[in-house]
Amino acid sequence: MTAFVLYGGKGGVGKTTIAAATGLSLARRGHETLVVSTDPAHSLGDAVETTIGGAPVEIRENLWGVEVDPQAGVDRYRALFEALAEEFSSAGIRLDEDEITELFTSGVMPGSDELAALEGLATYVDGDRWDRVVFDTAPTGHTLRLLDLPRVVDRGMRTALDLRDQVRRKVNTTRTMLFGPMASRRDEGRDDFAAMRDRMERVGGVLRDPDRTEFRVVTIPETMAVRESERLVDQLREFEVPVTTLVVNKLIEDAGDCERCRGKRAVQEAALETLGESLPDLDLWTVPDESGEVTGLDALRRVGAHLDV
Repeated sequence: MTAFVLYGGKGGVGKTTIAAATGLSLARRGHETLVVSTDPAHSLGDAVETTIGGAPVEIRENLWGVEVDPQAGVDRYRALFEALAEEFSSAGIRLDEDEITELFTSGVMPGSDELAALEGLATYVDGDRWDRVVFDTAPTGHTLRLLDLPRVVDRGMRTALDLRDQVRRKVNTTRTMLFGPMASRRDEGRDDFAAMRDRMERVGGVLRDPDRTEFRVVTIPETMAVRESERLVDQLREFEVPVTTLVVNKLIEDAGDCERCRGKRAVQEAALETLGESLPDLDLWTVPDESGEVTGLDALRRVGAHLDV
């Protein structure tokens, strides 16, 4: 079965770099690997110096990348509710645009970055094309809402199904009274909503399956980033997501004679010590600070050498 790795953490800590480097390392070991960016501010293409869009693009042998279309997930879910509105209309219940939007937002918010990310996640969770799928997720708040979204969408689907069933029962009762038992309408189209609920259930199950999924938190050795990472790990555990690893990026290895660098290195050492004490059960990987932006496969290869992927 496909194995999934999700990278998350505070904005600006280098999640895209670490995700891309992981994908490259896996590909070099012979695994058919897909790196998926679910961050609305996509930068995966920049990291690998390849133009990437909403469909998987080959970066090199065994390595592919995709940047989730931010509108795709929204369109997919909204189409279900618009179809529901059409069915209501055929039953004599007409909904205007505002009412359709209100019905839609009872489950999920249109335009939601998390909804687009969830669609991307569901697409590749359902497939079996890849040996490994590496997700570069959006900053912490988005990621936590994404993890909760299967439950939220399921609730919205359930509400819509209940409402549709009520309308159909009333329509069938009226038709039976007027035209007899053979006039009752069958429950056509229910499969779309049922399939969507099943899909969300599969996504939620995979996200919590330690045999298929692991979540790695990326951080930098600074006080605020460390505190946010600690909170993220706690919340991931509340969601029962198997979090396994802390990746500490941008670590100064040799401060040399630079007094400012030595001071920053001291802060970093204290942050590392804090992480080791607060989260002793997680693997701790460190990635040295590279001057400038990390772009291109050669640079990613150097980063990947520090990851026990």
